[in-house]
Amino acid sequence: MISALNYKSMERISAQIMVVSIMAENTNVVTRSAKRTNVRWMMVIFLFIVTAINYGDRSTIGIAGKSLSGELGFDAAAMGWVIASFSIAYVIGQLPGGWLLDRFGSKRVYFCSILFWSIFTLLQGTVHFFIGAWALIMLFTFRFLMGLAEAPSFPGNSRITAAWFPAKERATAVSIFNSAQYFATVIFAPIMGWLTHEYGWQSVFFFMGGIGIFISFVTIILVHNPKDHPWANKAEVDYIAEGGGLVDMDQKKEKKNEGPNLGYIKQLITNRMMLGVYLGQYCINVLTYFFITWFPIYLATERNLDIKSVGFLAAVPAICGFGGGILGGIFSDFLMRKTNSLAIARKTPIVFGMLFSMTMIFCNYVDSIPMVILFMSLAFFGKGVGALGWAVMADTAPKEISGLAGGLFNMFGNASSIISPIIIGYIVHTTGRFEWALVFVAAHAFMAAFSFLFIVGPIKRMELKKDPVKN
Repeated sequence: MISALNYKSMERISAQIMVVSIMAENTNVVTRSAKRTNVRWMMVIFLFIVTAINYGDRSTIGIAGKSLSGELGFDAAAMGWVIASFSIAYVIGQLPGGWLLDRFGSKRVYFCSILFWSIFTLLQGTVHFFIGAWALIMLFTFRFLMGLAEAPSFPGNSRITAAWFPAKERATAVSIFNSAQYFATVIFAPIMGWLTHEYGWQSVFFFMGGIGIFISFVTIILVHNPKDHPWANKAEVDYIAEGGGLVDMDQKKEKKNEGPNLGYIKQLITNRMMLGVYLGQYCINVLTYFFITWFPIYLATERNLDIKSVGFLAAVPAICGFGGGILGGIFSDFLMRKTNSLAIARKTPIVFGMLFSMTMIFCNYVDSIPMVILFMSLAFFGKGVGALGWAVMADTAPKEISGLAGGLFNMFGNASSIISPIIIGYIVHTTGRFEWALVFVAAHAFMAAFSFLFIVGPIKRMELKKDPVKN
């Protein structure tokens, strides 16, 4: 009897020790996993590098344009069409590119996009082998194909950001990779100006294309879905998911989409909030494409600067744009934490930034080069602060079709990159000066502010209606 009691007591003590041991072990596991990793910030740094190369490739024509057009005999109107060729293809490729991202995931599509746009960038350096009109045709063709290959790039950026970042960090993340468009000018414009001066305009395309081909293979190592990334722990994934990040966006699904759905597209383009965002992005991109294409040509032709000086002076406003871009995202996320209102957090920097960028008009009233650079720097800064369209898209795109929604957004936005370079080309060709071109660009900054202030309304994630009509 005593022996039985002792056995039961020992059994109870043993069970208690086991429970305490398991609890201690679980406590240690929780303690170890409580310190979350920060792979998401490594991802946004990679997006920053890719976007810098992306915009560096687009701006090659701006730096090499004067030497290229002089050697090949292209006038301002012809250069307008060459610049627009990229944008025509870029817009055409947006919906297919967005669908490809939703269908095959960010990793594979992103890799192919970077690789092929870099190849077509490199090939632009070979157009001097063609004679007369064929040189113009081949340059148009290579830039067209480059635009087609780049189509999934920004929807891919938005998609990766929506997957990797909670809402309270998203504007900062977007502003980091989006500010790479200014960083590209800071870093690559002086290099490309020097290359053009020392080795000829062809070297610019060979240099930028080679960098892009190399970085495309880094994509294979770094880009993963948050739940599948070997370097991200559960604590980070849970943190992202709890904050509204779409961490399972690229998880394998049993049923695949068969193609772009017309019912989804109809819902997107009939939504007032989305239409306001699309119009705003259209206007913001007029400023973007002026700065990365016509601005260096403006300095070289209107202000009579040599190409080497253009490369270095163009970097000064770009540094201001870079600072404005980072500040705009940080300020937006600060407002988000303080007000918990996406409308206040996103609209405030957009509206004030766009209005501030209109200072470029003052360049029409000064002759001093330092004053021109000052006003353009202020305009770059304002444009950087207000360039939060992709943050708004990451906040509002329906989670089921994030790639398609981003593609449609980018298609509307980059329609301006087709129209505005051609209009600016004809304005300059007709008047022989840039005054009205600057007014044209500044008017679009005002319209962007108006759209976000009065058309967009509340900012929230759009919910799709059930059973949309299929194509």
